[in-house]
Amino acid sequence: MEKISYQIGVGCADISEKEKEYVNDVLGHQRLSYGPYTKKFEEEFAKAHGCKYAIFVNSGTSALRIAVAALKEAEGWKDQDEILCPAVTFVASSNVIIMNGLKPVFVDVDAQTYNLDPRKIEEKITKRTRAIMVVHLFGQPADMDPILKIAKKYKLKIIEDSCETMFVKYNGRPVGSFGDISCFSTYVAHLLVTGVGGFSCTSNPKYAEVMKSLANHGRDGIYLHIDDDKKLSKQGLFQVVSRRFNFIRLGYSFRATEMEAALGVGQMERRNQILGARQKNAAYLLKKLKPFEKYLQLPWHPEKVEHSFMMFPIVVREGVGVKKQDLVMHLEEHNVETRDMLPLLNQPIYKKLFGDLEKKYPVAQWVNNNGFYIGCHQKLAKKEMDYMVAVFKDFFKKK
Repeated sequence: MEKISYQIGVGCADISEKEKEYVNDVLGHQRLSYGPYTKKFEEEFAKAHGCKYAIFVNSGTSALRIAVAALKEAEGWKDQDEILCPAVTFVASSNVIIMNGLKPVFVDVDAQTYNLDPRKIEEKITKRTRAIMVVHLFGQPADMDPILKIAKKYKLKIIEDSCETMFVKYNGRPVGSFGDISCFSTYVAHLLVTGVGGFSCTSNPKYAEVMKSLANHGRDGIYLHIDDDKKLSKQGLFQVVSRRFNFIRLGYSFRATEMEAALGVGQMERRNQILGARQKNAAYLLKKLKPFEKYLQLPWHPEKVEHSFMMFPIVVREGVGVKKQDLVMHLEEHNVETRDMLPLLNQPIYKKLFGDLEKKYPVAQWVNNNGFYIGCHQKLAKKEMDYMVAVFKDFFKKK
């Protein structure tokens, strides 16, 4: 096996000529703040995910932060009220809970999907529980039916952290349509790429109003964009002029620009192509890596769930004579990039904040110790995937 001379990454920036055209259009009009591209991107993205409103912001983390803040304000939550959160997720999911003065309560995950395990939720609910943050991890929707039943039973809000999952459906309904608020990311190497960016989506007009304000320094909603004082009656213009520099809550500067939105509009036009290529590549890798299932737990999802495959997660089985670290190093040394499967509870800052929680979450601990992912993005060529498989084969031929 001849080693390739470049790294096969876990993600890609796939920018087409159409996206470049749209960005140049923005530059040509010299309109960098909220404009027609942002408006179109928000409307199309909301519709694709079964929501009435979408607020385009500068990251998925910002989207999550204003989602939690809006719910806290609108529902009258108090500091140290609790939000349930999966024990395997990117650190931003629980960080935003802490940063809003609330307490994350961790719930173990399912050993096959790595998403929140509905069977573990009720034991974590207390009189201070206010919401469940459901994370659709690695491109796969969580098991929403039992989660929705639990939320209804205990009158809990649902926040969908769908930063790694777009456009796919659970039981015929798109991700993003289940929660009170759902959040997405368009960061580099995600499913849609705008460089930086994210969405907070909802069908609740009050939540949308608060989130728009929070993303704009806490500004009065009467004036959030430079078009909001156009085409008004004299009385309407008076109202805007008198209130447009009012700030009614503590907020943030989480706005994105028209350039990111222009990239997003172009990516939306190609979303089926992007998603289809990822799913096709994942199916190819599943087929080619199947001979190593004695050693590896490969991705799986039930028939009622579609998978967008933002990445290709793998867990090394225990008791088979294989160490994750050895396999990962073999892949990396042969220019196949890997990432850990989003360990959370063993992070230094979390051990400092919460102590040694990991042993209380055996599935999460198993994933942390044995899990990693590789890429299956749309720009992978067949020869690159064949090379990746050959690197696995080279490792396992010694076993």
